[in-house]
Amino acid sequence: MEINKILKNNHGMLLAYDHGFEHGPTDFDERSVDPAWIMDIADSGFFTGVVCQKGIAEKYYNRDKYSVPLIVKLNGKTAFHKDEEPVSLQNCTVEEAVALGATGVGYTIYVGSEHEQTMIAEFAKIEKEAHQKGLIVIGWMYPRGSHVASDTDRDTLAYAARLGLELGADAIKIKYTGDAESFSWVVKSAGETKVFVVGGQKTETAAELYQTASDILRAGAVGLAIGRNVWQAEKPMEVAKKLGEILYG
Repeated sequence: MEINKILKNNHGMLLAYDHGFEHGPTDFDERSVDPAWIMDIADSGFFTGVVCQKGIAEKYYNRDKYSVPLIVKLNGKTAFHKDEEPVSLQNCTVEEAVALGATGVGYTIYVGSEHEQTMIAEFAKIEKEAHQKGLIVIGWMYPRGSHVASDTDRDTLAYAARLGLELGADAIKIKYTGDAESFSWVVKSAGETKVFVVGGQKTETAAELYQTASDILRAGAVGLAIGRNVWQAEKPMEVAKKLGEILYG
């Protein structure tokens, strides 16, 4: 099964580093602004994948040096547009991702946006081509737009998770409801599509992060897609090691 390429003991942890595209360099400090530093963390053995846009992959992911699987994000939008109905369109092809040495590709769908059909149509084409080339397909399933009252509501997230399954995603990246009991319904709604929980903004304490990791496993998720809570930490490797112990056993 292709999805096992980004899992260890049936669980996984993806190091996300597409923030420069989505937010600009505002999330970075002197260390994390350097993609080479991030790649070394990703290749530490604690992560089952590293996520970035094509430019970062082209210049910093060395397939002869790194063993961590590469997941290339195929779409993105900048933070300059605070649109109520967001849209994120493709900027990298599946063919380019293959040439960069990718194991998988990622694509955001803003579920509920007035533009969701445009993104769904692009995702469908990407999913077909990527699977034909043996790549894993991960859907960033993010409820957004005026039709969405809350992007952490159980039923809203369950709908987004189900859409990922219906579209043929191997895995989805999705927000957490905040408790294991309600999130278990989100996971069930995804069926056999694997669920990675978004790491999100840096938590106030490491204990809070570790508790969330335990809770999402209890709910049935396979793991985390995490960025800032690792590379904004004072000691990123310590955080990664502890999360690995929780996720992989």
